Amino acid sequence: MSLLVPNFLAVTQQAAVASYPWIGKMDKIKADDAGTEAMRTQLNSMNMRSTIVIGEGELDEAPMLYIGETLGTGEGPEIDIAVDPVEGTTLMATGQDNSIAVIAAAPKGSFLHAPDMYMQKIAVGPKAKGSIDIEAPFTENMKSVARAMGKSVENLTVMVQDRPRHQDIIQQVIDLGARVVLFSDGDVTAAIATAIETQAVDIFVGIGGAPEGVIAAAGLKCLGGDFQAKLMPENDKEYRRCIRMGIEYPNKAWTIDELVKSDDCLFAASGITDGYFLKGVKESNNGLFTSHSFVTSAKSKSYQFIEAYHW
Repeated sequence: MSLLVPNFLAVTQQAAVASYPWIGKMDKIKADDAGTEAMRTQLNSMNMRSTIVIGEGELDEAPMLYIGETLGTGEGPEIDIAVDPVEGTTLMATGQDNSIAVIAAAPKGSFLHAPDMYMQKIAVGPKAKGSIDIEAPFTENMKSVARAMGKSVENLTVMVQDRPRHQDIIQQVIDLGARVVLFSDGDVTAAIATAIETQAVDIFVGIGGAPEGVIAAAGLKCLGGDFQAKLMPENDKEYRRCIRMGIEYPNKAWTIDELVKSDDCLFAASGITDGYFLKGVKESNNGLFTSHSFVTSAKSKSYQFIEAYHW
C-alpha cells in the first residue's frame, strides 16, 4: 500500500481543488458533486481493482462513489476504499473552516462496512494507546489517559463536537477540571488531531457519523493511535440494515483492529477550507492553485504535510 501513497494523495488533492469554486456559494450539493466527480476520475486512472466500502451512499442514493462501486483499471492489487470527497459540506458551502477531502485505503476485506448511522466514538494518540474503554464511564477514560500520558487530569484537552447530545460529556470534562475544545463539524479531523503533536488534543469523544468513524480509525491506525466505537442504530430499520451489511452484533464495542483489520493501510486528506492542521485551497491571480495535504501509511510509521501547486 505504501507504494500507492502518491496516487491516493493526488485523489484528495484533485477533489479539494475541484471543490474550491463552491466555497461559500451556499450549495452543498454542487460542492459535494464537484469533489466526488474529481475523486472518482482520479481513482479510475489508478492500476488497481478497488471497491468503495465507505462512500456517498448506496447505489439508489448516489450516482458516484456509491458503496459497492468498483474503480480502477482492473489491474493491480485488490483494495477497499473509504472516502468522503467533502467532509463538512455545510462548512464549505457556508465558507467556514475545517472542510476536507479525505480517503483511506487497505487490502480487500479490511474495513468494517459501517452503515450511515450514528456511532459513539473515542480516540487518542499513540502515547495513550491501550488506555481507553468505550464501555467505561468517560471520567474513568480521562483518568486512564492522563496516567498513560504522565499528566494530571486537569491538564487534559478534550475535543467534543458542539451538539446538545454531548452536554453530559462536556459537563464531565468541566467537573474534572480539564479543558474542552468544541468544534462544529468534521469529526475525522478532530479524531486525527489527537495523534498530531502540534495540535495538543489528548482525547476526541462523542457521537457522529459511522462512516466517518471508520475513516478516522484508519488514519489513527496509521499514526499508532487508538480508536474505539459502538454503532447506535436508532430503530429496527437501522438495526436490520446493520445485519444486512454483515454486522452480526450491531451493539458490540469495536476496537481499532476490528474496524480496520489490516496493518497495511493508508490515509490522505487535503484541506478545502482552512482547518485545525490543514490549510485550504488558495488561488493566485495567474490561475495557479495551492493545496495543503496530510498523508500517512501504517508501514511508513510517519506522516507528511505536503504543499502542492496545480494549474
